[in-house]
Amino acid sequence: MRFDRAYCATPLCGPDRRSLLTGLYPHNHGEIYNDYDHPFDRETYLDTLAAGGYRNLYYGKWHAGPGTAFDHRCEGFSYPSYNNPYTKPEYRAYLERMGLPPPRVRIRHSFWGDDRSPLAECARTGEPYVQDGAWCNEHACGTLLTPKETHESFFLAHLACEKLRELAAAGEDRPFHLRVDFWGPHQPYFPTQEFADLYDPAAIPEYPSFRDDLAGKPDLYRNETNAGISRDRRLIQPNPLPWSVWREVLALAYAQTSLVDAAGGMIIETLEELGLADNTLVLWTTDHGDGLACHGGHFDKDAYLPEEMIHVPLAMRWPGRIPGGRSDDALVSHVDVAPTFLSAAGLAFRQGCDGADLLPIACDPAGAERREDLMVEHHGHCTKCVGRVLLHGKYKYVRNEGDLDELYNLEEDPYELRNLAADARFAARRADLARRLDAWQERTGDRPGDPDSPWQRFLRQQGR
Repeated sequence: MRFDRAYCATPLCGPDRRSLLTGLYPHNHGEIYNDYDHPFDRETYLDTLAAGGYRNLYYGKWHAGPGTAFDHRCEGFSYPSYNNPYTKPEYRAYLERMGLPPPRVRIRHSFWGDDRSPLAECARTGEPYVQDGAWCNEHACGTLLTPKETHESFFLAHLACEKLRELAAAGEDRPFHLRVDFWGPHQPYFPTQEFADLYDPAAIPEYPSFRDDLAGKPDLYRNETNAGISRDRRLIQPNPLPWSVWREVLALAYAQTSLVDAAGGMIIETLEELGLADNTLVLWTTDHGDGLACHGGHFDKDAYLPEEMIHVPLAMRWPGRIPGGRSDDALVSHVDVAPTFLSAAGLAFRQGCDGADLLPIACDPAGAERREDLMVEHHGHCTKCVGRVLLHGKYKYVRNEGDLDELYNLEEDPYELRNLAADARFAARRADLARRLDAWQERTGDRPGDPDSPWQRFLRQQGR
């Protein structure tokens, strides 16, 4: 089943990934930025599962604060911070074992660095690009010239499937939790031609907010750092790249998503092959969205909070327990993921959390209670800020500290082109949503002005 109104806790890797682990908003777990490295002073669901007798298997990206998954009673493949799987000995051993060549990419468009950067040079000359940096986070798109199995997602899926087969062969009866964290579909968008052929750029219509002049929008929407579309860290308006270029970027982004889906499918198929599928809860999501081509033509993300960045896919499968083949419009959040896993295992956090168990809605949609509203928070990315979102019915309210507030009717205006916050006709609606947001902040202890809050600690560290 699919949750059609699922939201991240915050649209940034590190903070949201900590929320996935703890069931807490960033203002409670303390990791408010990427690599802020706030200590793990609250339990993760991995620790709780291990204490409850589960074997934890973790393969892939960590980027949730200091350390790795191994510090939380896991085994598998995990390196600190964002990192790069392509440079690791386990990946080289995998290539050798599978008889695969080292990966090479043909760059189509680069948004990272100046004209002298390796990415820009490869885009200009057509020479293959090698992902050998400290992080595999290139702001670029292109085509993987080597087989799909050389992509990190297939490497991780292969490791996971190997471990599942090993457990089955050994007759392992200890319950397990397997987590696979692909680096994609985050940029860089480097699908193989097989997946690129699924999407014709010419068939992709212009994105509705691509030509947004940002009138009536917070100034946050004008911040941009990517090469070719920014000047002095500001979005160039109108966008200097024509839609004919953006649709090529989008086609490769879509193709990358399909490639990652295929890698995930390998794991589902292995569960079925081994007879494990009927007794395994599977949850599929991503840590945040992306502002690609939206609101004037951005690449990646920053401090603004459109649906493209905060609205995420979330699907669950548990044969015999969760009725399949349906969708649900309940407001759900990444803070709900950890308590859901623990509930399935008959466990719970000792210290509580901000989220709720999703199994009642998934298993008994007619009888389950649902939220009336939901909060998303942000402390910014390249731009530091305090931003909060309140979702209620068809309305979305955004409070941006020190900047314009936003109010949208998502049913009538799904691409958020008309900010209604200053419209007197919606004053009562705005006041109601603001009260609801205040209630969320009070209930979860979200007080950015408190001297002991993560936000104020950050400001002091920055001398601000």
